[in-house]
Amino acid sequence: MAFSNIAMVLCFFLVAINMALPTLATVHTVGDTTGWAIAVDYTTWASDKTFAVGDTLVFNYGAGHTVDEVKESDYKSCTTGNSISTDSTGATTIPLKKAGKHYFICAVPGHCIGGMKLAVKVKASSAASAASAAPSATPGKPSPSDGTPAATATPTTPSTTTTTTPTTHQNESSATSLSPIVAMFFTVSWMIFSYILG
Repeated sequence: MAFSNIAMVLCFFLVAINMALPTLATVHTVGDTTGWAIAVDYTTWASDKTFAVGDTLVFNYGAGHTVDEVKESDYKSCTTGNSISTDSTGATTIPLKKAGKHYFICAVPGHCIGGMKLAVKVKASSAASAASAAPSATPGKPSPSDGTPAATATPTTPSTTTTTTPTTHQNESSATSLSPIVAMFFTVSWMIFSYILG
């Protein structure tokens, strides 16, 4: 009898974890192995992906490129000079903190027209929406289009970080998304120990 109760609690724990896992944030590497480059069809790349609040975009590129977040009109016309945020470090991380359309281009003359432009539609995520409601502890110029600070460069080595504008760390969304799993783990552990000791 005691074994079946423990097995039932463990099954409940496994079901709860499987239900919580879809809320984990996704890191999308723009262009996959091709990265952020001229003559890549980013519309096709983004078409089979789902972007949600709490996810992160990672742009990997060589010298001579930028990642600029822009308004829709500047995206459509490849107009530079009005960027919401800009980065040119070679590895740019953009946390997606607000639902809606987000637009990115390379501001180097001719590159946007050559295909270096990306539009993503970000859907709301209940776990990530709660995380984005918390105030940011790091100062930075918020982006009018998504409420996020400007882009952060992903470090190429674990010991150094290059940042164009102070902002939150990439893993903040993932850590926030994991909290329901951690809470479930402690709850189930408490139930098991209470049962065994009681």
